[in-house]
Amino acid sequence: MTEIGRRRLLAAGGGVALAGALAAGCGSNTGRGGGGSGPALSQWYHQYGEPGTQQAVQRYAAAYKKADVTVQWRPGDYDRQTAAALLTDSGPDVFEVNGPTLEQIQGGQVADLTDLVAPVRDDFDQTVLAPKIWQDRIWGIPQTVDTQLLYYRKSLLEDAGLQPPQTVDALVDAAKKLTTAKVKGLFLGNDGGVGVLGGTPLFAAGLSLIGDDGKVGFDDPAAARVLAKIRQLYADRSLLLGAPTDWSDPAAFTQGLTAMQWSGLWALPQIKKALGDDFGVLPFPKDGAGGKPSVPVGAYASAVNARSRHRAAATAFAKWLWVDRTDFQQDFALSYGFHIPARRSLVKQARQLRDGAAADAVRLATEHGYAEPLLWTTADRNAYQDALSRIIKDGANPESELRAVVRKVDAELRRVGKK
Repeated sequence: MTEIGRRRLLAAGGGVALAGALAAGCGSNTGRGGGGSGPALSQWYHQYGEPGTQQAVQRYAAAYKKADVTVQWRPGDYDRQTAAALLTDSGPDVFEVNGPTLEQIQGGQVADLTDLVAPVRDDFDQTVLAPKIWQDRIWGIPQTVDTQLLYYRKSLLEDAGLQPPQTVDALVDAAKKLTTAKVKGLFLGNDGGVGVLGGTPLFAAGLSLIGDDGKVGFDDPAAARVLAKIRQLYADRSLLLGAPTDWSDPAAFTQGLTAMQWSGLWALPQIKKALGDDFGVLPFPKDGAGGKPSVPVGAYASAVNARSRHRAAATAFAKWLWVDRTDFQQDFALSYGFHIPARRSLVKQARQLRDGAAADAVRLATEHGYAEPLLWTTADRNAYQDALSRIIKDGANPESELRAVVRKVDAELRRVGKK
């Protein structure tokens, strides 16, 4: 998966919904038809950066005999492409989606897949399934689970007499002590963590984006306190800034530019190859008495276009691939990149996830994982990200910044609740 794809899935959240023309020439029909005797179906994927993935999904499509499935690999801004295509009669029949978003569900653009998933519903990772549910109906089938973690160099922490940080205060302290003339203590991305952290610090403080009661989940003094500590990392000059690659690439960590780095699970094989056993993984540490370790998780979903001329056939194909063919699901998760399968039973079968840091990552994601809720809209996300940038980089007052975000999110909740 490309860096921008990761960033949208796990940092920016569930995609965008917009009206507009589908750009001419976006993507290309590079899939091979399945050769089935049924109707012709189109299936869209965003452009993964992992070699072999495109060939794999083409192979899956070719194996289906009840329809002629053609895969389209869509480079560029995939979220915009799919959002625009769903407003027309020429959109895909089955498509990968960073969501579906609430706008797509409420707008009748995606089909209800509840009955498909029902027999194996409990086998899916419930944290990533939850944002695919609206009004007790399932609108997308999770494909794989991606997650972010805190990587740390064991030897560097040991040399400094430090334990792996279990609290945000300890993280701030460790980052400062590990910073030298040549090595920074922590890398949260070249923007100081603005783009990648999202709601993670709020969850670490025991809060949430949207509470179980459907109200703003961070209207609490603990939110300002934890974000002030993230600002402290920036003010202490403990953060690596201006690295050759951003947070989604482990190069800064493996090349010794930073003692700790926030990155994705997909980076683990590269880190293992470069550093052997001289690294470990942690959740984002808890903050305050009510805090808890926090691990962001997300999953692209397979969805069916509600306007498809072959909706029944498209639904049958989605079930075949993402419910029935567990062999393909396992292959997709672990043969090309490094992801956690969306099905619990497949996680237990995966030999790549049984030992070492990989097993630790799965355990942490299972025990401490959170996903952005469906009610967290694009407008909410933009307001929060802008405030986070001002707090971290400009030293703006966290209390006043968050008050403005709370007002925005509250207004958004009232707006979507009327639909």
